[in-house]
Amino acid sequence: MRTSPLLLAAALAAPSLLAAQARPRAAEPTHYRLVIDPADLSGWSVEMSIRNPPRGGMRLVMAAHPEYDDRFWRYVRDLTANSAAGPLAVVRKDSAEWVVSTSGETVVVRYRIELPPASPGARGSWTPFLAPTGGLIGGPHSFMYVLGQEAVPVQLDLQLPPRWTFAASLEPWAGSPPYVRSPHAPGFSAPDFATLMDSPILVGRLRHWRFAVGEVSHEVTYWPRPDAAAFDTAALVGALTGIVRQADALFHGLPYERFAFLLQDGAYGGLEHASSTTLGAPSEELAGDRADFLLSAAHEYFHAWNLVRLRPAGWGGLTHLPPGRTRELWWSEGVTMYYADLLLRRAGLVTTSRLDALRDQMTGYLDDPGSARVSPERASWTAEDPPGANGDVSGDHYRQGTLIATVLDLAIRDSTAGRRSLDDVMRTLVAEHPAPRGFTGLDVERAASRACGCDLHGFFERHVRGAALLDFAPGLRSLGLRPRVWMEPAVDSAGRAEPDLRVWVYVLPGETQPRFVVNDPRSAWARAGLRTGDRIVAFDGTPVDGRRAALTAIRTLHTGDRVHVDFVRGDAPMSADVVVGGYERTRVAIEDLPTVTPAQRAARARWLAATP
Repeated sequence: MRTSPLLLAAALAAPSLLAAQARPRAAEPTHYRLVIDPADLSGWSVEMSIRNPPRGGMRLVMAAHPEYDDRFWRYVRDLTANSAAGPLAVVRKDSAEWVVSTSGETVVVRYRIELPPASPGARGSWTPFLAPTGGLIGGPHSFMYVLGQEAVPVQLDLQLPPRWTFAASLEPWAGSPPYVRSPHAPGFSAPDFATLMDSPILVGRLRHWRFAVGEVSHEVTYWPRPDAAAFDTAALVGALTGIVRQADALFHGLPYERFAFLLQDGAYGGLEHASSTTLGAPSEELAGDRADFLLSAAHEYFHAWNLVRLRPAGWGGLTHLPPGRTRELWWSEGVTMYYADLLLRRAGLVTTSRLDALRDQMTGYLDDPGSARVSPERASWTAEDPPGANGDVSGDHYRQGTLIATVLDLAIRDSTAGRRSLDDVMRTLVAEHPAPRGFTGLDVERAASRACGCDLHGFFERHVRGAALLDFAPGLRSLGLRPRVWMEPAVDSAGRAEPDLRVWVYVLPGETQPRFVVNDPRSAWARAGLRTGDRIVAFDGTPVDGRRAALTAIRTLHTGDRVHVDFVRGDAPMSADVVVGGYERTRVAIEDLPTVTPAQRAARARWLAATP
């Protein structure tokens, strides 16, 4: 799933459009030709040749991403259709659908994708773009498909500026070397539209490296900015090799024939696909501390199993309809967070203590009021909703899922004397619930209960379908440890009380007026009567124009300040006086039990070492 630098996020979160579909016999392939004109980098042109169109009318659609819908149909320009007999009528039926009159002859469709203006700040690695030295193209941002012919094979040619090469996980045509080809070499082929849509293409003046795990080839391709910092490329490729080897060991094999890591300088986050991933890889970060990048890489790579091949039932797949909802993102995202850390530790790429990491996760979880009010299933269901879907709290399905994975793993290890772990649950689910069948929370419960040899129904009722706080004591006890939780005043590095600024601001699409996010009922802002969704008008009589102005006004407040807030709730003008005081935050320590047995110490050592 697309990820931010810290959440790997959202991991703003794009597409896993892989769909297993029956293929018709002797189907005529649909042929695409994508052209980038170096004199006009505002977009690209696409020609689509449909050799066996439906008679009477053909429905052309643009795919919607299952995790988010960026409505790229808004950027389609100059759509035309022709056959040997001449121009064909084209009628736009809906936002993402066009109907072309056909008579059974080959139809040639032409259109242009006009890229939207770049957003300020860093670019998400999944976002299509063009620059003088390269870009990211392909997938649902480039190609329409014929509704009803999803299983038809596909061929693709690219016409690129001079000196540009390209990289993707798609199959090369016969005679083409994999991954890296010149602009004049044959292009790609795909068994169906879903595979084409799930395969982004990195183009430009690229750098390429390759490694193999077993018999499977992996390509690392990097698009650098002109001012890119130098970094240790051998160390980068070595780290990615270590991640892949650990996944290979976990699943007893790799599920793809080739894999492409598509890295982009000047971008952030990542996005998963069946046989590739796009990753933001700022050169200055690769030249320094690569920890955030490697965590993002491990996360998106693990999604090749957990979210692409093992996906929630009824979610994902190739469609032009708006994305659906699922209650299982706590597993697809949160457990992927858990395994991203685990793969790095097993590969020797993390030196920090696993116990310290667990303490920090527990601290954030226990300090978040939403953890005890919004179940992981509910947090998953409302993941893409605007703030306020769960009132003045918000569940974090990433963190909830990560900690559920931890508790389940410890329970399974304890119940089986270390013979089994969460690895067994993951392997079972991938084997028994492949896409498009998918899995449900009940499937996870059954697989975990089988691995544990115990009945986990009550656990799932309380902590997955319900919002009861996780009990960490039993799992930690199996390691000879116990948690200690307390509250203490929040202070800065100099020991001064930190101001209570536990409030955030957002702007709804199509609006300009900022709104409050009040997701901690204990905060001074909630106690003053403010609620999530209130539209901000002014602070101390000064009008607030935009999100940045609102955040600036909030961040300049100090402990002891009083601020008068004018806002609108619904259609009613209102006001409140917020007294910015100090506040308390949750603290967690994990310490030895008074008596620790040799068996507990041995179990602790295996767990700390992330031993399978």
